[in-house]
Amino acid sequence: MKDHVKRRTFLKESLLAGGAAALPFGFEDQTLLARAEDKPVPPQTQSPPGAIPKGKLGDLTVSRLICGGNLTSSIAHSRDLIYVSELLKNYFTDDKIFETWRLAEENGIDTAILRLDVHTIRLINKYWREKSGGLQWIAQIKPKPDDLTTDVQKAIDNGASGVYVQGETGDAFVQNGQVAMLGKVIDTIQGHGVIAGIGAHDLNVVVACEKEKIPTEFYMKTFNSKSYWSAGPMPRHDSVFEETPKETAEFMKTVEKPWIAFKVLGAGAIPPEEGFQYAFENGADFMCVGMFDFQVKEDAALAARILSGELKRERPWRS
Repeated sequence: MKDHVKRRTFLKESLLAGGAAALPFGFEDQTLLARAEDKPVPPQTQSPPGAIPKGKLGDLTVSRLICGGNLTSSIAHSRDLIYVSELLKNYFTDDKIFETWRLAEENGIDTAILRLDVHTIRLINKYWREKSGGLQWIAQIKPKPDDLTTDVQKAIDNGASGVYVQGETGDAFVQNGQVAMLGKVIDTIQGHGVIAGIGAHDLNVVVACEKEKIPTEFYMKTFNSKSYWSAGPMPRHDSVFEETPKETAEFMKTVEKPWIAFKVLGAGAIPPEEGFQYAFENGADFMCVGMFDFQVKEDAALAARILSGELKRERPWRS
């Protein structure tokens, strides 16, 4: 019996055993069953350390799968589920966060992109000093037009290997006609000898920075197929991060700087095997993905397998 048949049978039996027989399947259960019915499930493989290929951001060597920080910072784009942020706060204790980071390192993920805040600074320094962790930190900052340097200095003082402007902040600078200020932030970061990047949800940020020749060393741009129910049509929930996937893929072909794609799973709405394949085939050089501890090994193995296979990719690797 094939693996996907076994898993489909197991899923049905598990749902029935849980009392679902007396009630119609809920939306999530129906979705899981539909996926099990419609598609074979790829065989699960183990990812030995170092199996994930690496690339370069400036002079920093980085695994092509990067650990995201929203979950460990209790940030949940959970559509209309108002309890999820509180659930994350209770689940991700210090020890659970350290366990997640340790699993990332053990499975070939050497870098995390994390917010610059008191919570993260305490955790990453404790992980390095008390837990002997080796995870590289790229800090997400939110500079203000009247203060372009404070966040940069704080990130450097606390051991960041790189610094980038957070996506919504990048969007706001460009929307307000302040592209030159982004250039000043990049200059400040590079002046400290670490890699510098610009984040964006809106493709116009990348377009504007390229037009003005801002010397950023990488872009952090949202990217997914926008093929999940809460992405629209209207009304939509707080889960639409890529409004123009085709336009993004096309424009990024012209960009010679490395591209880290984020929100590749639409905040958990897109299966990893679909989201990872889509991002890498359509030009991303790296992916930043938020992961629970129990997802790390499988995601790392999946990324390694996709990257070692034949990708229908038109954009050259830029790192």
